[in-house]
Amino acid sequence: MSQDATSEGDLRNTGMSLKHDREWDYELEQIVEAIEERDAKRVGLQFPEGLKRRGPAVADDLRQLCDDDVTFMLSGQPCYGACDLDTYLMRRTDVFVHFGHSPMKESDKIIYVPLFSNVDPFPIMEDALDDIEGDEVGLVTTAQHMNRFEDMCDWLEERGYTVQTRKGDDRLTYEGQVLGCNYASADIPADDVLYVGGGKFHPLGLAMEHPDKNVVIADPVNNVVTIADTRKFMKQRYASVHKAMDAEKWGVIFCTKIGQGRMEIAEKILEDNDNAYLITMDEVTPDRLRNFDMDAFVNTGCPRITTDDGPRFHKPMLTPQEYRIAVGDEPLDALEFDTFHGTW
Repeated sequence: MSQDATSEGDLRNTGMSLKHDREWDYELEQIVEAIEERDAKRVGLQFPEGLKRRGPAVADDLRQLCDDDVTFMLSGQPCYGACDLDTYLMRRTDVFVHFGHSPMKESDKIIYVPLFSNVDPFPIMEDALDDIEGDEVGLVTTAQHMNRFEDMCDWLEERGYTVQTRKGDDRLTYEGQVLGCNYASADIPADDVLYVGGGKFHPLGLAMEHPDKNVVIADPVNNVVTIADTRKFMKQRYASVHKAMDAEKWGVIFCTKIGQGRMEIAEKILEDNDNAYLITMDEVTPDRLRNFDMDAFVNTGCPRITTDDGPRFHKPMLTPQEYRIAVGDEPLDALEFDTFHGTW
């Protein structure tokens, strides 16, 4: 998903200059141990988009630690989450290492390296206390800061807060963890939720799914505190729905990536709409859809395709629920954030 922004309501227009250098724990010893235990000769390495540049250096370090007959292969496929595995490379390797995300699918072949951050979260958490309105607070974070989660809970309790946490559904690995498509860990009674992590996409999605909560963003990477404000984003989504209300021909996107397919939703749309056409693809991009003569699209794959890149598509790109609104099955004020729950 591109990082350049084209509109105020576009979630990609939330980047801030990096204030802290980060070093990651690549868990090389764990990887080498797995290679030796399995007598692996072909090892696949998959990095998320922002860390692909680190891939060659990690491969070099592993070469120094392993026998000369071990071949390391870097995945060039786009990767935006633990659900986004390079299955082609995985099938052709003895060990497959997925960096940057926590486990979502258990497999003897896959090693997940979440890349825990070394950035101290407590100074920015101190600043965030001014925006917490009550004495009960929910705490959530991403996989990169899970190594400090218990310490963060203790830190808040030492300052007089009752901290509420829970583990979400089976798509989540840790208590208090949120994904870009899943905020089940925020299903807690507290009116205030403190999100500790980089960027704004996760807390904006959380605020969309829980509009009654005050979502405070404590970003230890960019050293900034903000309040999740969904108004600009909602305007952009309402505009897309309005543009699609006159659509006759619909392209229904089914993403073939292993953790992103929702065929039952796609089939339901096709069953109810004679002017809907199923389009299967692994990477959903504006360029790939431009040659299809459709009036609008509905994406049944990763919600972030719609919310992050929605403004870049040449025709309206809707979530399944936004589609139901556009065709008149649900009222406009029912619009909700699209999320993935449960296992894949």
